[in-house]
Amino acid sequence: MRINDNILAIISDSPDEVMRGVASRVRQRRLELNLTQKGLAERAGIPLATYRRFESIGEISLRNLVLIATAFGMVDGILNLFAERRYENIDEVITYRARAPRKRGRKNE
Repeated sequence: MRINDNILAIISDSPDEVMRGVASRVRQRRLELNLTQKGLAERAGIPLATYRRFESIGEISLRNLVLIATAFGMVDGILNLFAERRYENIDEVITYRARAPRKRGRKNE
């Protein structure tokens, strides 16, 4: 499976599905390290109830998600979340530069 196939799968998911998917992957990492929910919450420095809610419905603040990523040593994944675009060939660079990205968004009317 190519990376683009994975991206399309994520885009078609609703925000709730994406959040639950992230929570599921965090749970998998926690279990791989043989940690309890309480153990990971303590390691991350977040309340146990907050962590339990995250695992069950996927909702968590960005700050607490960063704390969890830090506890796993996986902060790079968050830092790369909206990283600069990577190009596969020179044609992509030329096409992108020709469209010159806007410095500001459009005003809502």
